[in-house]
Amino acid sequence: MECMSLLGFGACAPDPEFRISLPFPAFDIDRDTIPPLLRRRTSQATQMAFSAATVAYRQAQRSPEALPSVFASVAGEIQTTDLLCTELVKPAGIISPSVFHNSVQNTAAGYWSITQQCQQPTSALAAGCDTFAMALLEAWCQLTCLGGELLLVCYDENWPKYLAPGQGQPAFACALVLAAGAVEDSILHIGRPHLGTDIFPHAWESLVASMPVLAAIPLLSLAATGGETQIIPVSPLATGWQAKISPSSTMLGSS
Repeated sequence: MECMSLLGFGACAPDPEFRISLPFPAFDIDRDTIPPLLRRRTSQATQMAFSAATVAYRQAQRSPEALPSVFASVAGEIQTTDLLCTELVKPAGIISPSVFHNSVQNTAAGYWSITQQCQQPTSALAAGCDTFAMALLEAWCQLTCLGGELLLVCYDENWPKYLAPGQGQPAFACALVLAAGAVEDSILHIGRPHLGTDIFPHAWESLVASMPVLAAIPLLSLAATGGETQIIPVSPLATGWQAKISPSSTMLGSS
């Protein structure tokens, strides 16, 4: 496979000041993407993941129940996990089954498959600073082996500040609908992620050091604005992962 094609994308950023600073469209959490009976149980992480994924599949004009998925997050349900650990050290040590159920890495992926009635395969992964890069690589491997299309969702909610001061802010989620090979009228063509020496853009360097899923910013910026074929970083490390991006001749907003 020479490339993946980007068919649609979405981004969610709950902080309004951060949201308007981004070089691509981003939206607040849309709680209507989650059924009312489930909404009160879900975390910021799951709500962001759903919001971004919904924008992406609608833009791509695809049905979510037909798409295999890859969900990637550095810290997963970190707020719920922190609450669980706080309860464990109390003398009574009573743990809510609901809290435990919602503390696992694949919470968002599981709820997505249930609410969308999707019986396609799904993966949930975490890879520290390389989480977005590994999500792209996982998507590449699946599309190379199986062909077709899939949904990639990368997200992280705000982390408890006392756990990692200066880390885990601001909350962000993005979603990509990807297809195997070069697809007509796609937004971008994305090459195989590989190790390289491209440096992350200075303007976003400190933010991505705090919130690694923001490594998606260069790719999303190209998706929104276009430009020439180039190699961009997809992880924040100095010697990290990168990918060759070739904007399609038919870009969003073009005539």
